[in-house]
Amino acid sequence: MPTPFVNEPITTVWTEERRKSMHAAFVKVRERAGQVRPLWINGEHDHDGETIESYNPSNHKEMLGRIIKANKEIAARAVEQAHDRFMNYWRKTDPAMRARLLLRVAGLIRKYRDEFNAYLVLEAGKSWTEADGDTAEAIDFCEFYARECIRLQVDRQPLTDIPGEDNNLYYIPMGVCAVIPPWNFPLAILVGMTTAALVSGNTVVLKPASVTPLVAARFVEVLEEAGLPGGVLNFIPGGGSDVGNTIVEHPLTRVVAFTGSKQVGLGIQKTCGTVVPGQVWLKRAILEMGGKDAILVDEGSDYEDAAQAIVSSAFGYQGQKCSACSRAILVGEAYDKVAPRVVELTQKIKMGNVEDPANWMGPVIDGSAQKSIMQYIVIGMKEGKILTGGKQGDPAGFFIEPTIFGEVNPDARIHCEEIFGPVLALLRAKNFEQGLDIVNSTEYGLTGAVYSRDVEHLELARRDFHCGNLYFNRKCTGALVGGHPFGGFNMSGTDSKAGGRDYLLLFTQAKLVSEKVRW
Repeated sequence: MPTPFVNEPITTVWTEERRKSMHAAFVKVRERAGQVRPLWINGEHDHDGETIESYNPSNHKEMLGRIIKANKEIAARAVEQAHDRFMNYWRKTDPAMRARLLLRVAGLIRKYRDEFNAYLVLEAGKSWTEADGDTAEAIDFCEFYARECIRLQVDRQPLTDIPGEDNNLYYIPMGVCAVIPPWNFPLAILVGMTTAALVSGNTVVLKPASVTPLVAARFVEVLEEAGLPGGVLNFIPGGGSDVGNTIVEHPLTRVVAFTGSKQVGLGIQKTCGTVVPGQVWLKRAILEMGGKDAILVDEGSDYEDAAQAIVSSAFGYQGQKCSACSRAILVGEAYDKVAPRVVELTQKIKMGNVEDPANWMGPVIDGSAQKSIMQYIVIGMKEGKILTGGKQGDPAGFFIEPTIFGEVNPDARIHCEEIFGPVLALLRAKNFEQGLDIVNSTEYGLTGAVYSRDVEHLELARRDFHCGNLYFNRKCTGALVGGHPFGGFNMSGTDSKAGGRDYLLLFTQAKLVSEKVRW
């Protein structure tokens, strides 16, 4: 039995030794820039075909590497071979063996920790600490789900004793799982969804995000090194319109695990609800589709702590977290106390190429994201008063200044729509109850936070602040595996609670076997 689960510490203070390790890792990543990473299908590497090129968003002229691009035919073959491998092998394996595999994977990610960090800095534009948090969370998912597998699939499940019967409940795997992770946590979320499916006994067809394929490819190499048998996971980078749609629509796909935009998630939900010829089950969709997260600051609360939390939650990783604070609702005098301090703190943020650890904020992911965010900033100029930011940064990368709009109305687009970038809307509320009404006025419900010293207000928020992850007197980002099971309501998805005790249940089905005792 493994020891009790403990979260992997996140590096916030970088020693000279770790700095040297990171710089060596940057060199190692760049040494592979000329390589073409292969597909991995049915245990074989495929080096033939068109390629996807990956670039550094801090310096968009730097190509970091290439990876083979799958197509519809390859995607369909991957699903079929994954189904064959599921039926004839992986579902029959010992769950304890699968758990041990995940513990080996966790150990290898620790071994290559700064190499993964370097990929996250260079390919995803994360600061050193944001990258290390991503890597630490990936380790946590492996460690946590290994233990959950033992609890659910090895340990006997508690049932009411019925005289004369021997009753057992088993959590059995479902089949082929299509895993479609996002680019903003290209290691942690990819690892979480993939390992949950694998340790539960499912086979996986993995389509990584097209802008961060190298992080995914390095993780697949780790799976191979850890001893994952060929064909249990099939790695097929490619476009959503061909590869993604193919693996979602295929009749042999049993589960789809997706994290990304609302638009794509709704399309997956619709597809999974349509039974096609050759399909003998109802597909299960596990969806996380983003948010429009709020921090509500009550009168008389700790204004300094609230301001610090708003800035950290809004602009950490350039606001490209589904849990990011994109709106702050400030009650009564809290607006005049907190808003100026939020602006002051934001203006001190150092933005630039995140390969330099002195830069706290880096680029947005690509030119398309930069264009979309800048369009929202133009909209915000008409809907509120700009308090700071609003411009692009160094043209060498996809930089946007951290931007704050004040005196925003609840019906404003910058308050209601997900922007997924460094843009924050500040709103006034007359009282706490009106603040809650504003909080709940969007179609999302992922994370949120309340700053208050009023116990009655906190209890009111506990009941009526409608989101999946609610935090009191702390920021709304930074969920930890095991302690903060993660998932949201409404258009934020299916409330899957990743990193919690319920998550593996989504990748399994419960089978009850009752035997009449004859002795």
